[in-house]
Amino acid sequence: MLNKCMIIGNLGADPEMRYTANGNAVTTFNVATSRRFTDSSGERREETEWFRVVTWNRLAETCAQYLHKGRQVYVEGRMQTRSWEGQDGQKRYTTELIADDVRFLGGGRQEEPAFAPGLPVGADADGDVDPDDLPF
Repeated sequence: MLNKCMIIGNLGADPEMRYTANGNAVTTFNVATSRRFTDSSGERREETEWFRVVTWNRLAETCAQYLHKGRQVYVEGRMQTRSWEGQDGQKRYTTELIADDVRFLGGGRQEEPAFAPGLPVGADADGDVDPDDLPF
């Protein structure tokens, strides 16, 4: 069986980082992806899909430090659905992309270059930067 998801999109808000009771860093952020197509009447349309991304440990710390609203990212990981009981007693569900790899793409802010020397432009699940991914 295979559970693998790859997306490229832009962050809709700044990431949120917290620590679990065990001291593990977890950072979440939402990524918007767009799809352009022509509908049956010949009209050009665009649909946006939002993904909730979850990162852990060193990757979570790296994402919290360097990502921001508007930043373009490539995310690779697996989809996971979890459930919980809301305060009203109703069962709630959410589907999340659990990231193994996050690559920082476009800068997202005009005053910030897309790639800046000394900043990681991509990190794997351990938070390590692959030198082959550096633009310099």
